[in-house]
Amino acid sequence: MKTVLQKDIVETFKKLNDTLSSFSEEEINTVPFQGSWTPGQVVQHIILGNSGYPELFEGKTKATIRKYDEHVKELESIFLNFNTKMDAPDFLKPEMKNYNKNSLTLALLKIESDLLKASENYDLTLTCLDFQVPGFENFTIYEWINFALVHSQRHTHQLQKISHYITTL
Repeated sequence: MKTVLQKDIVETFKKLNDTLSSFSEEEINTVPFQGSWTPGQVVQHIILGNSGYPELFEGKTKATIRKYDEHVKELESIFLNFNTKMDAPDFLKPEMKNYNKNSLTLALLKIESDLLKASENYDLTLTCLDFQVPGFENFTIYEWINFALVHSQRHTHQLQKISHYITTL
């Protein structure tokens, strides 16, 4: 379980970082079309949504009385359905400002490192009690890491579409 999860973390963040690196410093802060976030805002949203996991995993947990990965397929079907438009909750909406590509890259590397360390050092089957995604019961550590992955994959896809749009302007 841990080896496959770690491979998924590395692959997900490699694709995300490769996509981010394809943007110039100017393109990072370019609004591709009306109503869209800039690539910098998309990455900042990923950072906001995928930060704080070490603290969550260090918080209150309990033994899980269901399958530890019960919600993973559902998360995949929701987040990897690219035809569905979603609205971020206010606390995950990125500020409209100029973002620095290097700072974004460093923040993503820290998140990847945090997730890899968590996947190695925690009992992934424990249920976290300190935060809950609306509409779901409390997630296990394994499900939280998968949430971070499908969230990142969704927005990597969004960044690739933005890149295509910007380069064909």
